[in-house]
Amino acid sequence: MSPILVRPVREQLEHDRVIRLLQAKLKRKHDVAVNVADEQSAGIKIGPGQMFPDLVLTSQDKTHRLEGVIEVETGESVNHLEAMAQWAHFGKVRAPFFLYVPASAVDIARRLCTENDVDVAEIWSYHALGDQTRFTLVTKNAPKAGASNGQSAVRPAAASKPAAKPAAKGPAKAAAKKPAAKAKPKPQTKPKPKPAAKNTKRK
Repeated sequence: MSPILVRPVREQLEHDRVIRLLQAKLKRKHDVAVNVADEQSAGIKIGPGQMFPDLVLTSQDKTHRLEGVIEVETGESVNHLEAMAQWAHFGKVRAPFFLYVPASAVDIARRLCTENDVDVAEIWSYHALGDQTRFTLVTKNAPKAGASNGQSAVRPAAASKPAAKPAAKGPAKAAAKKPAAKAKPKPQTKPKPKPAAKNTKRK
């Protein structure tokens, strides 16, 4: 259960409304289960225990593979205690962890994720615009598999170094061939037999 046991009524309504909006938005690509208010219908195993994120995304095939967990926060729940008690655990799941926070709390959420070593795939902000709610991607980190393999920074740099070595060997080979080519004309232009002919005439 979240350390924020009681939200202000206004924030709780906003929190639940954002969950429903995300459920409708994501159901095209995933099976989406939600835990709204006091309902705990979709749990995930984390270590020896079980936790209940706001949204649980699974694949639409028969395997129902876990594809992501989403936690929606309000202004009151973006804090250090929440980051330690929930975000850090959700970041350890083998599926991406997505965090949704109010637009005014983006900087705080980023700082809390860094301080608590939270492995968050994406941080989204949301804000109301009239009767609509806008979602904006503000932070996107490398996928867990990509980060472990070092695909983003290590491999391109390593690939560029061997490419430079063959380029250096090419001119060296060409330089070695040129002296051999110059050495061939020398035996053809030897004018040494001519003095021998002059000696015969004097005799």
